[in-house]
Amino acid sequence: MAVRQKYRVSRPHQSRAPSRLGVAIMPDMATEETGMVAGIDLTGVAKSGMGYKAMMNEAEDFPTAGEVRAAIPREAFEPDTLKSLGYLSTSVVLTSICVYAGVAAMNAGVPTDSPLAVPFWALYAVVTGTVGMGNWVLAHECGHGAFSKNKKLQTAVGYTIHSLLLVPYFSWQRSHAVHHQFTNHMELGETHVPEIGSSDEGSLQRRAALVEKFGVETGLNIWGSLQAFLHLVLGWPAYLMIGATGGPARGLTNHLLPDPMTPVDPKFPTKELFPGKWKQKVVESDIGIAAVVSGLLVWGACNGFDQVMALYGGPYLIINAWLVLYTWLQHTDVDVPHFTDEEHNFVKGALHTIDRPYDKLDPWGAIDFLHHKIGTTHVAHHFDSSIPHYKAQIATDAIKEKFPQLYLYEPTPIFEALWRVCKGCTATKKVGDKYVWDNEGLEEGL
Repeated sequence: MAVRQKYRVSRPHQSRAPSRLGVAIMPDMATEETGMVAGIDLTGVAKSGMGYKAMMNEAEDFPTAGEVRAAIPREAFEPDTLKSLGYLSTSVVLTSICVYAGVAAMNAGVPTDSPLAVPFWALYAVVTGTVGMGNWVLAHECGHGAFSKNKKLQTAVGYTIHSLLLVPYFSWQRSHAVHHQFTNHMELGETHVPEIGSSDEGSLQRRAALVEKFGVETGLNIWGSLQAFLHLVLGWPAYLMIGATGGPARGLTNHLLPDPMTPVDPKFPTKELFPGKWKQKVVESDIGIAAVVSGLLVWGACNGFDQVMALYGGPYLIINAWLVLYTWLQHTDVDVPHFTDEEHNFVKGALHTIDRPYDKLDPWGAIDFLHHKIGTTHVAHHFDSSIPHYKAQIATDAIKEKFPQLYLYEPTPIFEALWRVCKGCTATKKVGDKYVWDNEGLEEGL
């Protein structure tokens, strides 16, 4: 995972291809011999299950925000407090049952400090963390104002749950709103903003060195494994603490500090992550985090930190891994572009979000249910985050029907897609007016 750096973005003049409004781009439009797709040279750009669809639309093909909103039924924008509380109760109760089972096992004699018990606690962590992710999603919904029209209730729920999961509620509410505003923006985006490849030492060169030493298959597998670990295990705390994978314009940021750790890019002097009133909100968020950390320290001092790690730490890591997996795959694939400030706008960013088949992760669609469809209806969520999750499918269907040439759905099974992203989404190059992931010579290895 790359820490924020300053990158110089070159903007050579590029001629535009004719508008393709209303044309559904199919994978067989690719000409393998020339690397051309609908007149665009995509040499070195690998292909996902979308078949370069995200590369084919020009600025004039995108509707206005009003046109997208008009396509979505009005009732999709109305939260139902009782229904939201019902989903919250489901997530809280199911998570509590998992924790109770862990405590019961510990009381029955399963040790928390023995290597022999690691398989049990690993299973407990996976199950409890997977179930507990639903609470995270609903707190995230509170931050968007999609949980209830009762703002005090909404804030209380979101602040409490996110604090318990060591998420600084208001700080992340602000940075996440910025992420929505600047989705797939090369300079101002928040989270999973790509590096720009260059001849200097960087991620592309490190990946190339592994490929040269071990061969394409083994080298890419080593690189992919490293990226999976850095993102899924270290990625979330690294983002909160130093703004890892955030856009270069804001320098290093910390969600517990009101002021940036390094100067803001002078090109964007008003783009501080926590301006004005948000500085006080950061402090208010810190109070919740401090209270929970204090509680964990007291618990560990009284009962042993091995117990804290077994019952809380393991599920916490799994929740973090789910969070990064969702956010990474919602905005990243080998043929999904990013844009400079001149080319980016809100609708274009939102409609470069990707829906994926999380409902097929298990035969019953249980994980998609537990996680409140956060990955299967994310395009609609990014267009208007005030849509409650239980109405997001209505909005998704409307967007898909009205804008089929723009709606992005990537059908590859989730963990196969994750592995492709780990290996192939390393650094970008300029293609036309877009930045796309550079995999020249490695396309077949992905």
